[in-house]
Amino acid sequence: MKAIIIDDEPKAREVLKILLKDHCPEVTEISNAPNLLQGVELIKNELPDLVFLDIEMPQHSGLEITEFIDKNHFNFEIIFTTAYSDYAIQAFQLNAIDYLLKPLRPEKLKQALKRVIELRGKTQLTERLLELKNSFKEANFSKIALPYSDGIKFVEFDNIIAIKADGMYTEFHLIGKEKILVSKPLKHFTDILDSLKTFYKPHRSYLINLRHIKEYVRKDGGYILMEGDLDILISKDKREEFLTIVQSI
Repeated sequence: MKAIIIDDEPKAREVLKILLKDHCPEVTEISNAPNLLQGVELIKNELPDLVFLDIEMPQHSGLEITEFIDKNHFNFEIIFTTAYSDYAIQAFQLNAIDYLLKPLRPEKLKQALKRVIELRGKTQLTERLLELKNSFKEANFSKIALPYSDGIKFVEFDNIIAIKADGMYTEFHLIGKEKILVSKPLKHFTDILDSLKTFYKPHRSYLINLRHIKEYVRKDGGYILMEGDLDILISKDKREEFLTIVQSI
């Protein structure tokens, strides 16, 4: 696998190069550039499989890469490198974009590389980057990217009715009775959607969109009827809290 590192800090480029050589045998060729424009030229000339891209650089942010490379030439994956930011992390996660926090750690690097290898050949990178860029620009999230067997699907939050745990997988139930099975546990999405008030966890196996509740049924121990005729269990210790929430909607 051929990789390119684009970062304005020489030390950061050298550290990442050493980590790749020591811990990632899949990466056999490594080139680097000190800014986005030189990095773009490297990409066009060397046709890498993977690009490590810093976000905050002088003159041009790493997020501007789509402005310098034609979408037909995006035959590589990107892992962003960034300093810690809660907002940035949420943006990456919602758009299924891999990232590494500085200072870099070998284990995190290996995990990110593994995800990239799994996604190769079934990714719409330009679409994900555009969504990511809009998220940073507008400070507003309206969609989530869901990696599934055929690629990655962008779904509006409002189109999600309920999210159900299925072992180490998660099943998304959408408007129109569409279902998407994602190879990540429910906790991954609970953490990502935690800041959105329209989503609520009535049971350890479910996350629901409060916009799509049809009815609360008291019989059979109590359950929630959602649009799409979905019956959602509610834990005993959540009933009082849930009823308080729905009465205030």
